[in-house]
Amino acid sequence: MSGDIVGMWEVSLSDGVYSVEFEHGTTTGKRVIYINGKEVLRRDWMFKLVGRETFPVGSTDTKATISIEAINGFTYEYTLEINGKSLQTFLDNRSKISKTWLLKLDGNDCRIVLEKDTMDVWCNGQKMDTMGEFTDDGTETHFAVGNHECCIKATSSGRKRNRIVHSLLVDGTRIEEAIEKN
Repeated sequence: MSGDIVGMWEVSLSDGVYSVEFEHGTTTGKRVIYINGKEVLRRDWMFKLVGRETFPVGSTDTKATISIEAINGFTYEYTLEINGKSLQTFLDNRSKISKTWLLKLDGNDCRIVLEKDTMDVWCNGQKMDTMGEFTDDGTETHFAVGNHECCIKATSSGRKRNRIVHSLLVDGTRIEEAIEKN
């Protein structure tokens, strides 16, 4: 990577948190996109300095687009969209449709994500095999991480606004939900 990095964003997806960096050489027309430090797209000698670059992020190939707009003269603004939404709007929506827990298991960092709309569970970028069951007070989604028994319980909160509460239990111990920064 050179000194032409003009934009850096952090994108939280179910399969991980991705660092997106954009390099724009305004004299050479170069455009380079890095995800987690790895080059994923390069265009040299682009004579049009404004425009859009679209690329996939994560194992589910989530659509990302960087827009380059001229502000005045040779000043540019760079924005990142995820699935057609501004990054902030995407992250705000994600916080409504997913739950994330960060914990250590056997000395290793674990990031467990529940996608509430599909009930898919991810751990450190891997979609987990789960088994769901109905209980008297809601549902339980069971899965294993290594030798650890995990369960996400969905129960009624008794309130209209936040109707369902999701709780992660690992080996019977409740884990607090992580607050991922937007």
